[in-house]
Amino acid sequence: MAARGDRGPSTRAVHAGLPAPAQGEPFLPGPVFAAPFHLQGPADATRFSYQRYTNPTWENLEAAVGDLEGGEALSFASGMAAVAAVVVPALVPGDVLVAPSDAYPGIRSIALEHLEPRGVEVRLVPTDESAVRDALHGATMVWVESPANPGLEMLDLVLLANEVHAGGATFVVDNTLAGPLRQRPLELGADVSVSSASKSLTGHSDLVLGYVAAGDVARADALRSWRTTTGAIPGAFEAWLAHRSLATLGVRLERQERNAAALADALRTRDDVVDVRWPGVGSVLAFTLADADRAQAFLQAAALVAEATSFGGLHSTAERRARWGTDAVAEGWIRFSTGIEDTDDLVADVMAALDAGAP
Repeated sequence: MAARGDRGPSTRAVHAGLPAPAQGEPFLPGPVFAAPFHLQGPADATRFSYQRYTNPTWENLEAAVGDLEGGEALSFASGMAAVAAVVVPALVPGDVLVAPSDAYPGIRSIALEHLEPRGVEVRLVPTDESAVRDALHGATMVWVESPANPGLEMLDLVLLANEVHAGGATFVVDNTLAGPLRQRPLELGADVSVSSASKSLTGHSDLVLGYVAAGDVARADALRSWRTTTGAIPGAFEAWLAHRSLATLGVRLERQERNAAALADALRTRDDVVDVRWPGVGSVLAFTLADADRAQAFLQAAALVAEATSFGGLHSTAERRARWGTDAVAEGWIRFSTGIEDTDDLVADVMAALDAGAP
């Protein structure tokens, strides 16, 4: 039998965080619903006293995610709760945060609306290694996203980790788009890996959840303290659903990536589609149509593709990303997330929808 460290990522996803087999017990214990737990005597008489501190269901999920990410994981009520936990308590007046100007807008909102008014210098730069490198002088924390959302740019994380650490800064990677089966930022030199578990990790478009994985115990303890104090905790049922969903992560990704590759190839054959992007991992690709009307006509004509935000679910979804006004993209830019439909059906549906919306 292969040693645990030699097992493939999908095998780890199936078995991660499960308790040791016990006669008559389920593979994955059901969710534990409790606010207080029985606590007799001293306050530290048991690990479980009140759910804001911890819960057995979270601990199972966190053990699983930590296994996949290669660090100590903590679950949060949402991806944004995880983002806030990483940056807000760690940065004080006079510190410097380097963050993406072209990736997920949530980090920019926290940086500009909450950190900068309190005296933290915020440097927003494109997802480009040269741009990040030029902003490193005096940095306290460097936050990158690779692949970036929505532009799908990728960075050499090992190279950047070395340069960030040489300057004494903390290196944080948003790993939402690639996910832990395709990229393990902690192994590439990151101090922290943060993700929205609402996306591919859980994959059913029915949860809002986030997590942080840290490479050292002291950082994880600080994050845990912040979560307890602020109450940014996941629900027990959401944590259980997320853990249950992990087992199919590998097979979902295989089909989603097969669909993304085939769709990207098909889109590149069309004269009415430009700037087709797919980074080679994950379900998200992007392409640009002539204008907003053309993009909307395509979305309305598609039968298998739901017009919706977010990504990583079982169902193919797409949206005209410029409708939010948060990204510097063309009016006809489509962010597309491939689901697990049969590849031929999905490609045919998208081609037919493009034909139907053609002028």
